[in-house]
Amino acid sequence: MKNILYIFLLSTQIFFAQTGFEKGNAFYEKGNYKEAVTAYESVLNDNRHSAELYFNLGNAYYKLNKVAPSIYYYEKALVLNPKDKESINNLKFANKRTIDEIKVIPKVGFAKMLRDFTGIYHYNIWGWATIGLATLFLLFFVAYYFSQITVWKRVFFIGMFLSILIMLVTVSSAIFEKRFFDTEKPAIVFAEMTNMKSEPRDGGKPLFLLHEGTKVYVEGIIIIGKWKKIQLTDGTEGWIESSAIKEVK
Repeated sequence: MKNILYIFLLSTQIFFAQTGFEKGNAFYEKGNYKEAVTAYESVLNDNRHSAELYFNLGNAYYKLNKVAPSIYYYEKALVLNPKDKESINNLKFANKRTIDEIKVIPKVGFAKMLRDFTGIYHYNIWGWATIGLATLFLLFFVAYYFSQITVWKRVFFIGMFLSILIMLVTVSSAIFEKRFFDTEKPAIVFAEMTNMKSEPRDGGKPLFLLHEGTKVYVEGIIIIGKWKKIQLTDGTEGWIESSAIKEVK
């Protein structure tokens, strides 16, 4: 009886989540963007998250000329689906509406090469690849152990060796990508205007006047009172009021 009740409740939640999403799509198609936002956010309130939902929210806010929320939700869509071309393209258009022009310092050298490689896949995919290779290694080992033919034993031994070798690459990539995901903390400025200061206090020297939609990075968990330490895309560091930004992750 409990199992039946659980399935019923789960089905009901999925139904309402789908209904909210579909309602949002219907409102969007009619040009009722405020109603679309309300419908999409009702799905989020039920703890239903997806790249498609964030992408649609970004589109609706973009149509409403809400710069910060549109960029914020495109960024969240890319967290779940980093390779989505539509989200990347729409984010570029949304960023053109921002006021601040802050240079992005590209990474160079070995660190860039390593990040480019591990960034090909999400850390979960690297993890599943590791599990698959571990299973393959086990199969090769069993085949090697029971095989009576010398040639086949050599083939299975080489298979075991290659499985371990590639598995070391995938597990290292998974660990590196997970660490990068946990360490990088992008945030979007939601305040219309706010000062980034040299010190975490109201009397601190203003370093930069930031406007809504600007992307920053929160540094670790450093919080002093109402202030958070951030870094701009050009490497400049400073302090900003916590209420002025919204973290993507």
